Amino acid sequence: MYSMMKKRKWLLGVAAIALIGIVVLTRGFWGGGGAVAQAPTERVVAIDVAKAEKKMVPLTVDALGTVTPITSVAIKARLETEIVGVHFTDGARVKKGDLLFTLDDRQLRAQIAQAEGVVARDKAQLEGAERDIARFTDLVAKSATPVVNLDNAKTQADIFRAAIKADGATLDNLNIQLGYCTIRAPIDGRMSAASVKVGNFVRPADIASLATINQVAPVYVSFTVAQDTLPNLRGAIAAETATVDATVPGNNKHAAGQVTMIENSVDSSTGMVMVRATMANQDELLWPGTLVNTKLNIRDEEGITVPSAAIQVSQAGTFVFVVKDGKAVVTNVVVDRTVGATAVLKSGLQGGETVVTNGHLQLRNGSRVQVRAPKAGA
Repeated sequence: MYSMMKKRKWLLGVAAIALIGIVVLTRGFWGGGGAVAQAPTERVVAIDVAKAEKKMVPLTVDALGTVTPITSVAIKARLETEIVGVHFTDGARVKKGDLLFTLDDRQLRAQIAQAEGVVARDKAQLEGAERDIARFTDLVAKSATPVVNLDNAKTQADIFRAAIKADGATLDNLNIQLGYCTIRAPIDGRMSAASVKVGNFVRPADIASLATINQVAPVYVSFTVAQDTLPNLRGAIAAETATVDATVPGNNKHAAGQVTMIENSVDSSTGMVMVRATMANQDELLWPGTLVNTKLNIRDEEGITVPSAAIQVSQAGTFVFVVKDGKAVVTNVVVDRTVGATAVLKSGLQGGETVVTNGHLQLRNGSRVQVRAPKAGA
């Protein structure tokens, strides 16, 4: 009995302490002169903004292209003879007509001298035949010799004339071959390394060329575009607005050119078509065989643009936060394309709206916002 009373007293004590705690904790609420509890205030998010602009923007297509020379000439020998001179430095730039190789021409010069001797002999024989014709003509007129002698003299003269003509052709052929002993550059361009040196014996049947000249200014840049680009591209070529900028990876310099050809068929397996541009390349920025990044500029057209940083993606599509009356409002947009750090919109904005470019992670539809001051130098 005594223990039960002790336990009841203990429970009453605990209950009293709990009641006192509740009173203390809620006194601010129940007290008549106490402060009224405040509702939590809405957070203001600091953001960066930009204006949606309506302006002319380029319609472009990016592709990977290859630089190819307009002309490439493999230098080969036309005679079986020895090289006696190499007159260029490997990799040098040469002009049309510059001397490249000299071949041994002694045998040809001897043959030319022999042919000239044959021509001189036949001319002398022709002169003798022509004198016989004149003499027999007088004798036939006086009936002092048969006509057959005159006819024979004329035939002999014709034979010598034909021989002189053949000798002249032989001499011309030898002189042409003599010209092959001096090899000159057929085009302007850059030389490759010479595959032969002085003392090498060369033949027309050799597979390897003596050297190669590549034309490097101008050059071609070839790349492929999707077939749905063709209508716009063909119209741009007709209007002469289809230009190409080529950039070598790792180099900020650009080379400009004009689209000059579209392949006459689309690759049915890929749906792509080859396009070729001609680049002036006076500074030789583009080297044959180089892979380059190309930007095909089809035309300029008016569009609504925002910084690419303003575009957000959700399961429902792309959207931007538009600032209205101090709040960020979700606005759905459709992006047509991007040009550098700028997004060109197909729909969603009219131009002039203020869009959020930084601070999206803390925003929701209707969030209160405050525009941050621009950073120094921005």
